[in-house]
Amino acid sequence: MRSVGRFAPTPSGRMHLGNLFSALLAWLSVRSQGGELVLRMEDLDTQRTNAGYASQLRRDLTWLGLTWDRETTPQSQRQDAYQAAFRLLEEMGLLYPCYCTRSRLHRIDAPHATDGVYVYDGRCRNRKPEEWAAFGRLPAWRVRVPDREVSLWDGIQGQYIENLARDCGDFVVRRADGVFVYQLAVVVDDAAAGVTEVVRGRDLLSSTPRQMYLQELLGAPQPRYYHVPMLLAPDGRRLSKRDG
Repeated sequence: MRSVGRFAPTPSGRMHLGNLFSALLAWLSVRSQGGELVLRMEDLDTQRTNAGYASQLRRDLTWLGLTWDRETTPQSQRQDAYQAAFRLLEEMGLLYPCYCTRSRLHRIDAPHATDGVYVYDGRCRNRKPEEWAAFGRLPAWRVRVPDREVSLWDGIQGQYIENLARDCGDFVVRRADGVFVYQLAVVVDDAAAGVTEVVRGRDLLSSTPRQMYLQELLGAPQPRYYHVPMLLAPDGRRLSKRDG
């Protein structure tokens, strides 16, 4: 099978060294195998992203010689595909509305070790439909997770194991404002593009078991994963867009 990798930046600012590092390694990996590189703009949150930054990212990659073989439809134009996946999960009886406020979620103890996600305590999991209207606001939607371990063999980090119920809890797949979240969108998009390997920063390692769970539910293939070390500033900070 021909390897298909992808580079999937968020066009919310100029490319920084961390982006470039991931792009370079993804490019090197597929090119060394005679594979194909897919470019995808992850612009789910249209309030934070814009077409100008997307164009600049393409120019930067081209100038650096990191060419891609095809570009997929931006996430902002893939809502029907995400809605179809959402509907499948709903039909399985795995989704429920969550009315917890942001302030309540921040009061929950024990943020996830690496990505700042709080372990949800299931407050809204068993609410009855007649209770929903009393909140007077639109809910986020969460997917129920099982109390079992998901094991990943990462090509760089080795074995990574997470118990979904203990380590993250039921997680959001659609925000209250209607925006589908990264975990669902990336599973749908990788499957549609035929992605066979994912090279990205280690900061996303802890989110991978959630994606694997959704892949299982939706019947999507599981790519090989390679989570690369993060580039840090001299003071130990993770490099971001403000670092240029």
